[in-house]
Amino acid sequence: MSPSPRPQIGIGVIVRKDGKVLLGKRIGAHGKGTWGFPGGHLELFEEVFDCAKRETLEETDITLTNLTVGPYTNDIMQETGKHYVTLFVIADYAEGEVQVREPDKCEVWQWFDWHALPTPLFLPIQNLLKTDFNPFTL
Repeated sequence: MSPSPRPQIGIGVIVRKDGKVLLGKRIGAHGKGTWGFPGGHLELFEEVFDCAKRETLEETDITLTNLTVGPYTNDIMQETGKHYVTLFVIADYAEGEVQVREPDKCEVWQWFDWHALPTPLFLPIQNLLKTDFNPFTL
């Protein structure tokens, strides 16, 4: 696979509910076997919050409220020739029952305590944790 000529923009949605965050076990080719937040690629002319809401609904069947701009990470994935700048959005769970809506990309969704995240984590989350960011102290 040849590398993209430029970095891509990824959106990672940190969904909070009852003191926990939502993570999915990735089974697609990108980040296979790691745990990641809902999210995906920012589309041309799409607003960041609209992307966060769209991707979360498409992947989990839940809706969000109280969206807030979070930090970003610079994620260089040498082994796959990919480079992303990941924009994190912090949001609260609004409604819906969490479901795996893209079974070719995600095995399961689960809620985890921020201080007890599963491993292995998707690279953008690993990089986020290096900054000591905490979505519950905003």
